[in-house]
Amino acid sequence: VQLVESGGGLVPAGGSLRLSCEVSGLTLNNYAITWFRQTPGKEREGVSCISRGDDATYYAEFVKGRFTISTDDAKNTVYLQMDRLEPEDTAAYYCAATSVLYPNSWFSRYDYQYWGQGTQVTVSS
Repeated sequence: VQLVESGGGLVPAGGSLRLSCEVSGLTLNNYAITWFRQTPGKEREGVSCISRGDDATYYAEFVKGRFTISTDDAKNTVYLQMDRLEPEDTAAYYCAATSVLYPNSWFSRYDYQYWGQGTQVTVSS
């Protein structure tokens, strides 16, 4: 199993980025994929989750209305469209996969079996 993130970079506040998480070795219908982010000295926090099998999406309050998660099943890829970016969104972003999703704790990093290596997002003020 491999998850590979891409699409990070430097963007001014108010700008947009689209992150990609290319997944191999598992199918999106059987796994939930979540985007997490982490800044130095802080806990890794859940940003957004998609479960194709349940046809469900979840968002952290701090990104609702700004970020959109989606999939391209043909490419086995999960996207995170990030709009109206803020300096507080600066972080390393990771995607992770779990075969068992607990909806009430989708944001818990402890429930995920597979992780990507991360991509850096920097939002300048």
